Amino acid sequence: MHHVSTRYRVDVAKRSDPGTAWSAYREAHEELRTWLDGLPDTAWPRQSCLPGWTVAELAAHIASVADSVVAVKAASRESTAKSIGEYLAAYAPAADVIAGRAREAAESAAHEPSALLQTIDERFASAAEHVEELGLRDRVVEGRRGPIRLGDFLLTRVIEIVVHGDDFARSLPESGAPRLPRAASRMAVRALLEALAERAPGRSVEVRVPPHAAVQCVEGPQHTRGTPASVVETDAATWIRLASGRVSWQEAVAEGHVSASGERADLSAYVPLL
Repeated sequence: MHHVSTRYRVDVAKRSDPGTAWSAYREAHEELRTWLDGLPDTAWPRQSCLPGWTVAELAAHIASVADSVVAVKAASRESTAKSIGEYLAAYAPAADVIAGRAREAAESAAHEPSALLQTIDERFASAAEHVEELGLRDRVVEGRRGPIRLGDFLLTRVIEIVVHGDDFARSLPESGAPRLPRAASRMAVRALLEALAERAPGRSVEVRVPPHAAVQCVEGPQHTRGTPASVVETDAATWIRLASGRVSWQEAVAEGHVSASGERADLSAYVPLL
């Protein structure tokens, strides 16, 4: 087991800074866009690691992620912001709509790589322009899945890019993984741990993703000091896949990608988170 310093423990009460989240999303988007530009034409029609999605449709979804930024608007004063966990939980009921948007974008570009890349560029340029007009002051905004603080919303965009960067890496292993900024991966890991702690509040289990973060969660016997009796540890890639439903808890444990000790160290009831 690695030791995770308490300075890596997630502060679930801390607000996300919109400027920091936007910068992380922008930089990760640009790296992924550069990686996509280097793919051979033969890669685009292939089936991705996501059932029913081609690589071209997955690329078109990157344009949809930018579209969601353009869709953000000011919320009414009466709006109560959703937490990141609540906002992410709203993805599942909208899965067909999300897939439909990606396929529509792919079809409008005739699934042609150059046209898809142009669509991604145009949509992201619109997103950047909208953010500039909106400003990066943290406040409640209205997103597609409901009201949320602007910093938290932009953090969900970071999560999307990190998750899909890994999807591309698994879909096209011969192309090498996109080199997304470490800051973006760290932010995604920490935000998803925060969502876990919200879904399963408590202090009976410590979940560690070294060197990025650790969080305590799950109801049970309270410990008064030190580490809980139950500990879960995994790497960043596995945690991203568990939280996003790309791999099941049982698979990750059986394959040795998760170390779980203690009677409450079973997170199968809480993941995936989106």
